[in-house]
Amino acid sequence: MSGFNDPGEMVAEPSDRGGIRAKGEEALGDLAEALLENPVFNQALSRALGAGERAAQAQRTAMSAVGVPSAADLERLERRLRAVSVRMEEMEDRLDELADEVAALRRRPSGPGDDPPLRDR
Repeated sequence: MSGFNDPGEMVAEPSDRGGIRAKGEEALGDLAEALLENPVFNQALSRALGAGERAAQAQRTAMSAVGVPSAADLERLERRLRAVSVRMEEMEDRLDELADEVAALRRRPSGPGDDPPLRDR
């Protein structure tokens, strides 16, 4: 049975596909295990990973030398800008409250002995 839709052939049943998948997964697992147990493969993999890290470090050093910020620098800057933005919004809200209070004081009628109303400057 194959997976082709040729009229002369039968389509694989779902249970057959599951068995094929299981065999494929088992074969792939065996291959991965054999590669990881192979000292030559392990050494090559370690060298490749080490070379990748050394290349990344060299790139960070070079970018820093020419003044290009790292991703971590940009993330720190973004956090600080967000904090400043939040504080500015809080200050704007407080200024709005103070402006409302001043406007209310200006509208308040003055009685005898009260200070004269505030004037616009």
